Amino acid sequence: MEGHTRKLLTIVTEAAVEGTLIRDIERLGAHGYTITDARGKGGRGVRNAGWEASGNIRIEVVCDADTASTIATYLQTHYYDNYAMILFVSSIDVLRSEKF
Repeated sequence: MEGHTRKLLTIVTEAAVEGTLIRDIERLGAHGYTITDARGKGGRGVRNAGWEASGNIRIEVVCDADTASTIATYLQTHYYDNYAMILFVSSIDVLRSEKF
């Protein structure tokens, strides 16, 4: 099994910004993404997904290091001040490098 190193950029944010956020990450170079519903508690209180406006989503993007950095920098600049959002980046190995 030969792995190829990529980055996993994980974004946890408000569901209300999903459409705009997806357009931004695609424009910034993401080839794909996975979105799941998320619940939790943080600096802006409990996010329980009881109704759409209070729900959170988790977006995962597998990409190269440059793309992860570009997306993360853009999101920090354009979203952090106005939305509940956290980002984290992990190094991962993928088996189908041509997909990412």
